[in-house]
Amino acid sequence: MTYFIDRRPNAKHKSAVNRQRFLERYRKHIKRSVEEAVNRRSITDMERGEKISIPAKDISEPVFQHGQGGARNIVSPGNKEFLQGDKIRRPGGQGGGGGAGEGGASNQGEGSDEFAFTLSREEFLEFVFDGLELPHLQRKPLKSLEEIKMVRAGLARDGVPSRISITRSMREAYARRIAMRAPIKRALKEAQEALAAEERKDPVLRNPARIVELKAEIERLEKRIEAVPFIDTYDLRYHQLAAQPQPSSQAVMFCVMDVSGSMTQNHKDIAKRFFLLLYLFLEKHYEKVELVFVRHHTAAREVNEEEFFYSRETGGTIVSSALNLVNKIIEKRYPAGQWNLYVAQASDGDNWDDDSNICRDLLVKQLMPQLQYYAYVEITPHDHQSLWHEYETVAAQFPERFAMRQIVDAGDIYPVFRELFKRRLSQER
Repeated sequence: MTYFIDRRPNAKHKSAVNRQRFLERYRKHIKRSVEEAVNRRSITDMERGEKISIPAKDISEPVFQHGQGGARNIVSPGNKEFLQGDKIRRPGGQGGGGGAGEGGASNQGEGSDEFAFTLSREEFLEFVFDGLELPHLQRKPLKSLEEIKMVRAGLARDGVPSRISITRSMREAYARRIAMRAPIKRALKEAQEALAAEERKDPVLRNPARIVELKAEIERLEKRIEAVPFIDTYDLRYHQLAAQPQPSSQAVMFCVMDVSGSMTQNHKDIAKRFFLLLYLFLEKHYEKVELVFVRHHTAAREVNEEEFFYSRETGGTIVSSALNLVNKIIEKRYPAGQWNLYVAQASDGDNWDDDSNICRDLLVKQLMPQLQYYAYVEITPHDHQSLWHEYETVAAQFPERFAMRQIVDAGDIYPVFRELFKRRLSQER
């Protein structure tokens, strides 16, 4: 028998197993509290956990107790006041004192506040990004043989005990026992039949020596059957493992942010918070996702993470410069046959005259045939401009792989993010 012992270190006076059971049981309530917490706090403050509360009534446990009335003919252990047959006075009123939530002041009864506890950073992010994933993530052809997986490659008679195949070993042992016992059992049956025939003969014709000889033969054959081992080292079979190259599910996310003069500081803060939420989501759920940061005004540049979030460079607006740069980077470093390609773009929708048409053509003819998914968020409380309308044309041609949403204020960031990256049931695997 195999025993599994959980040796993960726990905090003092805490049980990891019980905590996980609690989080799973009240997932619905905790998720609602987490969503309220995300809307309250700054997205830039997502790195720490959160203290959340659950109404006490939602964590009450069902209990069984005796109701009013009914015939009871027992006396509970420890009772020193009543004897069998005594009648107990019915309690007056409507039960005990009022608890929390009952109106009116009272000099009796006890209440309970909401149940509060603290989620760790990992637990908090788990609830924040629950049900989200990169859309249309696919297995791509091999880029190299670096990603391998050990898979079973048949059975062998030699191996280590940890890889023994119990089912196959027992099957081999059973087949061996049948094969070794079969001729002995046939000889035993013949001897038993001969003994029975000899004993049925008339006492005058019966041969005592023959009877003794048959009984000795039967005893010898029965011992031979018992001597056949239940399992032998010859029966053991072991699983063999072989290194098998695996298709790579590597992906790259292009973060494209408009930093032109029309983007106010509030717009830029919202865009940075959106991309920070995206960064945390990818860091939490995926190991092989690269990020490419692109800032643009009249010209686009690939920058590092620090410059992407904190540079103060600004200028006019030509969105097509960013799309052209993304396309060049894909051709140079991330061929579509080997990478899952994603783009997330944030802009206020303002663009140079006639450039929106160029953006539409770039997307339809060059980018979208290569991309798995394109997410566009427009940060503006005003009416949409030409860029939005041209993107609507792209969305109509690629409804499953092009999504666009509007963000008015910081409170829209998290709901829009969940809508863009929610898990799709029909997604290809």
